[in-house]
Amino acid sequence: MRPLPEVSSAAAPVDGEQVDVEQAEAALVEHYPRLVRLGYLVLPPSLGRNRRVLTAHSLAQRSLPLGRRAAFAAGDGVPLPRRPFGATGVDPGYALIRQRVLRTALQAGLPLRRPAWPRRAQLPPLLPLVWGLRLLPHSGGADELALDQALSALSGPARAAHVLRGLEGLADGEVRRVLAAAGVADPHAALMEADAVAAPYALLASTEFDPCSLQARPPDLLRRRQHAKAALAAVAALLVCGALLGLPGNGWGRDLTSAPLYARNPAAEQALEPTALRRVKPAFWQRSPRTDFTAWPTRGDRTDDARLLRRALAVWARPGAAVRSSTTPGTPVGPPMGSPQLLYAGEVGTAAVVLFYDGLRIVRYAEARNADPAQGAALDFARVDSADSTSADALIVSRGTGTVRYLTAPWVRGVSVRDLLAPGRAARALHRDRNGVTDALPSPATAARCRSWSAVEMHAGTSTRLLTDLGELAPARLTSGSPSAPHDVSGRAERESWARTACLLTAVRSRGVRSVNSWPYARQWLPEGNGYAQWLCTRAETWRGTGSRVLAQFQAPFTPPAAGGVVPPGAVAARAEDSPACGVRDPRVLAGVLWKSRGGRWYVLAAGSEEFASLTTSGGVGGRARGHLLAVPARAGDRAQLSGLLADGRRVGALR
Repeated sequence: MRPLPEVSSAAAPVDGEQVDVEQAEAALVEHYPRLVRLGYLVLPPSLGRNRRVLTAHSLAQRSLPLGRRAAFAAGDGVPLPRRPFGATGVDPGYALIRQRVLRTALQAGLPLRRPAWPRRAQLPPLLPLVWGLRLLPHSGGADELALDQALSALSGPARAAHVLRGLEGLADGEVRRVLAAAGVADPHAALMEADAVAAPYALLASTEFDPCSLQARPPDLLRRRQHAKAALAAVAALLVCGALLGLPGNGWGRDLTSAPLYARNPAAEQALEPTALRRVKPAFWQRSPRTDFTAWPTRGDRTDDARLLRRALAVWARPGAAVRSSTTPGTPVGPPMGSPQLLYAGEVGTAAVVLFYDGLRIVRYAEARNADPAQGAALDFARVDSADSTSADALIVSRGTGTVRYLTAPWVRGVSVRDLLAPGRAARALHRDRNGVTDALPSPATAARCRSWSAVEMHAGTSTRLLTDLGELAPARLTSGSPSAPHDVSGRAERESWARTACLLTAVRSRGVRSVNSWPYARQWLPEGNGYAQWLCTRAETWRGTGSRVLAQFQAPFTPPAAGGVVPPGAVAARAEDSPACGVRDPRVLAGVLWKSRGGRWYVLAAGSEEFASLTTSGGVGGRARGHLLAVPARAGDRAQLSGLLADGRRVGALR
């Protein structure tokens, strides 16, 4: 249908004209059916007839302004042109309500976008609310159906333009002004799009589009029954979960850093009871048949704090998202298999720490001293099965920023600190409190550069064992000597050997290492009178048995530093993982390097343990030597393949 010719209209209120809320309410009550029909026609048909009916009534009922007086220019879109006052053909109150209904109906047709906050008109209406019925306008004829389909193909502004033309009888100029005031960006394009509707305007007054003359129908009864059953089951599940979480000792209220219970088992629940913890008396270790963690007494100033122990056990069994956890390789992280042994519970620095032992693992729990759940908790696992008197001297009880504290065994009578990189310096005593916790000392496990390496000497009986922190709960024991008979580090020569090996320990940090043995298996006179070099095999054994690492090391001669100075590190000639070489089962080792003398000449140097009868090099450099030492001239960049012949006639390759 062609639009009506544009004529001057006095239907619009004057810009800035004030309208009383009572006047707007009177217009709303008087013209309510017309306003609801306007909203129903502008709303997108995709909402469905039932929701369009309820939304149209909601938009009309929410169209009253909030203040006592409202002006058209105050937030209602673009300003309207000024007219001679008094030349009005439409009540200003009705024009205001119509404009607000039109704006909200257009907003209801906008698509919901994820990053944008939805407007109220885009959501299902809260009021009016009808349950158990579907309200629909009376059906019309074929012409009304065709008009409804034509309107559904238009955009929201185009539907509004067609309705304002046909239902309100406005000229195109007035339609553009009303659409602009309602927030339409391009009213002219909306009018051009509305021209595509050829149905007569009289059809807009049909009962097909009257949301005030309704018929009631039932909803989908089967679907409603299914939804009711699902809602009832969900409410029942929430009630049951709430009741379970509210039980004493099992809810989130008491253990904020632990996860919810996932199973109920009498043995598992008994293991989480603080009163069932195994406690060892202080003097038990003196008559214990075993000298390991089972003989450690229960120590600390919070061993009777049931709340702290309950939280620690609950987090161990069910660590939540706020728990920072660490585990040495090969260590199971499940809940306790029974009531564990309590080793320590007390305050260390700014944290409250609890140490447990269950026969297989050491478990460390740490939280803030004030038990603030917002700061979370820490949970660490370390495997320590088959521990004995040589590997149960100490545990890491606390870590700070680059520092560490040890909890020592009851049989340790003294602790001292030694810098492995300075073998000439004397060890200094390390203070312990009455519970066996040492003062903080620098930790080499977190150092970015190897400028010093702090190790602790544990004096127990007649033995002095050397331990170092490798980033785990159980410190690693350092030894020297052949694989068949390792012994504690003692004497200046062995300390100098370890001084050039200590920085290589970074290759075995956080790998569950139990002990590291460094064995000088050969001593070689270098060509051109460059002095004696030392070959060492360093083997790191793990608690789990697998994952061992072997390093063959070449230590060239060096000028001894001044008193208290640091010696240079050795060079790694070969390395292997999960290899029996340099161990009890296979103590032999063979390695080689390309070495440059002080005179500038290159040589292939190789050394094997005493089991080798001869050594051979091939590939880029050829040569053979009787015995377990070899030195062959070479050039820079040469690559040689090394092998050796054992005394029993077997040929083996170099460590790799």
